[in-house]
Amino acid sequence: MPDIATPNLPSRNFDATAAFYAQLGFECAYKDGGWMILHRGPAGSRLVLEFFPYPDLDPYSSSFSACLRLDDLPAMMAQIEASDVPQRHKDMPRFSAPKMEASGLTIAYMVDIDGTLIRLIQND
Repeated sequence: MPDIATPNLPSRNFDATAAFYAQLGFECAYKDGGWMILHRGPAGSRLVLEFFPYPDLDPYSSSFSACLRLDDLPAMMAQIEASDVPQRHKDMPRFSAPKMEASGLTIAYMVDIDGTLIRLIQND
């Protein structure tokens, strides 16, 4: 197995967070009162997000974020567009369409129900 890193993100409510990410193809791999692990995709190329409870989080002042580097950004965008995550510029949840950035990377942005910014980056 290659070395991996998994973002540790806040969740005000594990059930609501799991339901939000289920729309995007994530499944719950582990959950207890103090930790939750969601994953998406086959072993070896799996995205993993880990969540800790933060019931008092103010999503409008959250500074949590993560980058997900994807081999198939268009497939992820199709799943997001088919979900109930709206495309808009403020409030949450929301997403913005991918675009080529000055860095040369194609990046889309999503903010989840807890105010966490997820950068969706197309791998080269």
